[in-house]
Amino acid sequence: MARKVLFIVFLITLLAGFFYYKPLFSKTPPEPSLVDRLPDGDFLGRIYILDVARESSPMLFYNKVPIRDFLTHEFLLAQGKNYGLDLQKAAYFFANESGEWGALISVNDSSKIYPGIVRLRSNIKLEDTLVSEQKVHVLRSEHLYLTYDKKWFFIYQGTQLPKRLYNVKFAEKNDVTKAWKAFTEEKHFKDEKLVIFSNSKKLRNQGIETALFAHDSDSMSVHLKTYIRNKKPLNISFKPSGLAFEDKLGTDKLVNLHLNVGNLRNDKNDPIYKALVKLGKKVSFPTDAFLKAWNGDISFHQGGTVKIKETYVESVLDENFNVTEVKSSVMKDVPGFAFMMSTNEYQKEFLSKLFAKGIMRKENNKFYVLTSPPLRIRQTPSHIYLYSSDFTPKTKESNFNGGIWNDKGIKYGFSLDSLTSNELFGSVHIPVKRFLKRRKFF
Repeated sequence: MARKVLFIVFLITLLAGFFYYKPLFSKTPPEPSLVDRLPDGDFLGRIYILDVARESSPMLFYNKVPIRDFLTHEFLLAQGKNYGLDLQKAAYFFANESGEWGALISVNDSSKIYPGIVRLRSNIKLEDTLVSEQKVHVLRSEHLYLTYDKKWFFIYQGTQLPKRLYNVKFAEKNDVTKAWKAFTEEKHFKDEKLVIFSNSKKLRNQGIETALFAHDSDSMSVHLKTYIRNKKPLNISFKPSGLAFEDKLGTDKLVNLHLNVGNLRNDKNDPIYKALVKLGKKVSFPTDAFLKAWNGDISFHQGGTVKIKETYVESVLDENFNVTEVKSSVMKDVPGFAFMMSTNEYQKEFLSKLFAKGIMRKENNKFYVLTSPPLRIRQTPSHIYLYSSDFTPKTKESNFNGGIWNDKGIKYGFSLDSLTSNELFGSVHIPVKRFLKRRKFF
């Protein structure tokens, strides 16, 4: 009798244990996040699509961009709900310098996505295929792929879809790469709605640990905020001020720098030093002589035109058919050009190197630097001036580090806003109207 009782107790205990521990055996693994699923890239990014659309709307409507109605916050929100995409959550993307890129968007109702694919197919030629038993919709002419699951929608352009799709489909919770982990833990631009991050091998080889870019916009321009963190302390810092040319209405290009460079010239392993040497090699520029003579201030201005009197000698025939040389002069328009740099006691040595390497030459009392217009030169113990006008352009004290650069009619503005021992903050300003017009958005 006791044996039967013990056997029944054993069965009850076994049954109770089975039901108690059953959830542990049948528990489904936790769902990976979008970041867990994404592969590495030269550039990683996060975007809140609806917030960026809301911020960009005044700019699109002010400039009367034809597709502005399809980029509003309200339209995108409605489209996301219609086709099962959760555009209120952050979307993530990666890109490589090769042109490959991909993006993941959160899904809240995967049953609504296929009708959207069908509608898309009515406008573009999409084909269906299987990759790792996953249905993929392909636009072969562009190497563009669309695929989705219950929690994610993947857009990809490139030639490595099987590898990238494996990352996305078979990721595990917290299986995040080092680069994505560094990006998500980055404190700077944490609250920005569009952020791009890079710690690529190319940047690391140049001594840069992290580069971050964030987006702002108003009705007139887009502002690209920049943050760069160096592995080692930077060998430059801002000077309180220095001489600079005055900005004029017709300025096409303007660069002003006021830096302490004493440590830079003495550290040949500095990434800035290496970048200057690499750039200078293209024209055999004497970088060492330049840094030795440079006292940290540079001002460059180009824009408009100036009239110069150009004298030349021509051979003419007189009445008796004798060849004689006659001096003639003509007024000629040349680009407005002015360059100034602060120097020290090694100024003459630097100029001698420029002449020796053929970068600078003198003809008929005028000076030329590579392909520059004919220039005048003025030297003081502390500065060198080169300019195409008859008189030295006006200068003023300035603490601005940055400038303007005209590229095919678009004037980009840039500035160095803050500089610490390891960090640099800057910004780039893109005028929207000309930028959009050049790309035929109007």
